[in-house]
Amino acid sequence: MHLPNWVRQHVAAVRALLVLTVVTGIVYPLAVWAVAFLPGLHDKAGGSMVKTAAGTAAGSRIIGQAFTGPNGDPLTQYFQSRPSAAGNGYDPTSTSASNLGPESIIDTLPDPAITKAGKEDANAKQSLLTQVCARSAAVGRLEGVDGARPFCTKDGVGAVLAVFGPRGRDGHVSTPTRVVSLNQEAPAVPFIATYKGVKVEPASFGADYSAGEVVPVRGDAPAAPKVPADAVTASGSGLDPHISPAYARLQASRVAKVRGVPVARVLTAIEHNQDGRGLGFLGEPRVNVLLLNLELDRTSPFRG
Repeated sequence: MHLPNWVRQHVAAVRALLVLTVVTGIVYPLAVWAVAFLPGLHDKAGGSMVKTAAGTAAGSRIIGQAFTGPNGDPLTQYFQSRPSAAGNGYDPTSTSASNLGPESIIDTLPDPAITKAGKEDANAKQSLLTQVCARSAAVGRLEGVDGARPFCTKDGVGAVLAVFGPRGRDGHVSTPTRVVSLNQEAPAVPFIATYKGVKVEPASFGADYSAGEVVPVRGDAPAAPKVPADAVTASGSGLDPHISPAYARLQASRVAKVRGVPVARVLTAIEHNQDGRGLGFLGEPRVNVLLLNLELDRTSPFRG
């Protein structure tokens, strides 16, 4: 029987739909599922989970996690991970970065009426610079080192001024008439008293300083800060389970003291959990924080 052309086209389309549905909707998923059970792949397919000595799941070797207490403070017996911008921190369902760049240096200050009531101003936002400065200061206090960084104030915010006055041909203010510390809200004491002979004043909530020239102040912090960069910046995914060997060594003295063991033992554990560059040349050496902390729990348990 000769069928009309349009009928034959629809029958062919239905056949193609059925074949592709079986191949891509049934055969392919089952094949991938079966491959996941091959020796050497099953652990990775299951999330690369790591267990404690007691046999309970401690986390994944490929997804970072925070080692903090109920109040969010670092657990001093553990090595700390790098910051995370994924959700509330290391949330695999919200993997992300802050998307803030090097030009993010001015904070959105909180409303003092809200903060005085003991609440958090949802509209207030820290710039990337202030986030880095605050983290560096916090790590410095935790590890007992100088947390100073260039362009940061001693109280952990971005050292940025708004300078007002007539501008020269180059667009810069030649003779300042007013200077404001943009990231230090009144009644804070500005990080420097004067700038080019003009008294520096703290910023006021809601004031418009857009007419001023924005001037970051480097300060006298060392060019190579004591606190490594990965201790103050989040990874692109927010899920990086590693820290740099330099950040691990910075934490070694604190962890050894809290656990009551020699620093040399902790440094040895760092070496055990340090990976080299991928394929010998990709990336940088790194230390897996979860594996390092688990090794210390086995060999040098915290008895606090």
